[in-house]
Amino acid sequence: MNKLRRIKKVLGTRGLYITAALSLTVMAGACVFAYNKAMDEVGQSFELNIPEKTITEQAEAKKSDVTKPDTKTDKTKTQSDTDKTDDEKVNTKDQALNTQPNIMPVNGEIINTFSGGELVKSDTLGVWKTHDGVDIKADKGTAVKAMNQGVVSKVWEDTLWGYCVTIDHGNGIEGHYYSLTSAVAVVEGDEVNSGDVIGYTGESAIVENTLGAHLHFALKQNGSWIDPIAYINPLGIK
Repeated sequence: MNKLRRIKKVLGTRGLYITAALSLTVMAGACVFAYNKAMDEVGQSFELNIPEKTITEQAEAKKSDVTKPDTKTDKTKTQSDTDKTDDEKVNTKDQALNTQPNIMPVNGEIINTFSGGELVKSDTLGVWKTHDGVDIKADKGTAVKAMNQGVVSKVWEDTLWGYCVTIDHGNGIEGHYYSLTSAVAVVEGDEVNSGDVIGYTGESAIVENTLGAHLHFALKQNGSWIDPIAYINPLGIK
């Protein structure tokens, strides 16, 4: 009995601590067990709900916003652009120019030829100057035709050259038709074909009024005056 009392006395205060420690140990073990069990369940959940195939698909989906070059299209485009020569890159209007014949805008006597940059004396002005076109004599009112197809780029009345028409014939060729009557048959922007009537011969060019009714016809190639006759009839065929 005395021994039991001594044990109770010793354990009286310390027993509470021991009991508490044992309780904490049990609770900790339970938590660890519960944690491990929960982690196992989570692992099983991932294994069941996210198969390997789906993970692979998701990885591939992350690349879907990356633009992939179309090898076939890019190759075709590159070849089509690089294989073209400068001659092949001319526009449709210039290509069509070669399908229509160059013609004299008026049939008549050439009374003044192209001077080719040389100075010649002007009968009207009495001075020496270049003659940058040809003068073709024709009765007043004779139809003036477009040398070739093109687009009318300018129609105006000049104080020296009278009523004038300029046509862009393509390929760098620009036709100038001066000394017309006021009855001009085209307006700016008109598309014309070889032989279309654009106006009529007159006497409106003051700088050449001693010549009577005629057409002053001139050509520019890439901004420089050239011989219209040599261009229209390079072989000199009569």
